[in-house]
Amino acid sequence: MIEATSCGGVVIHRGKILALFKSYRNRYEGWVLPKGTVESGEVFEQTALREVKEEADVKATIVKYLGKSQYSFSVPEGIVNKEVHWYLMTADNYHSRPQREEYFVDSGYYKFHEVYHLLRFANEKQIVEKAYQEYQDLRYAGKWGKR
Repeated sequence: MIEATSCGGVVIHRGKILALFKSYRNRYEGWVLPKGTVESGEVFEQTALREVKEEADVKATIVKYLGKSQYSFSVPEGIVNKEVHWYLMTADNYHSRPQREEYFVDSGYYKFHEVYHLLRFANEKQIVEKAYQEYQDLRYAGKWGKR
């Protein structure tokens, strides 16, 4: 068994959520959240911010830790057990640019109900639900955007 750890972000700007469309040689297509592998010497927060910047060209700020999701998948070398640590983030504008080298071909900010139906994976849908509820709670309390 192979253990892998990634970190990512649910980036919200003015109530809309960042998503990326990945297309790998027309075999894999789907909307996902920005995330990636922890590099040597990085803490999880650094990884999450770096991956959002690399994959979507978005300079985000962490608001709070959301939790982790876990799943497994097969590769030729065996079964990978993956753990992803998620952070609620904010950005200052709607700018995004997909990272072509990682096969991202589109990116943008979408309303909650849109992104929920666009996302390919159930675990990402669950983390978006949690993130959006946190966002609404913070906004209602007058604490969104105040750090």
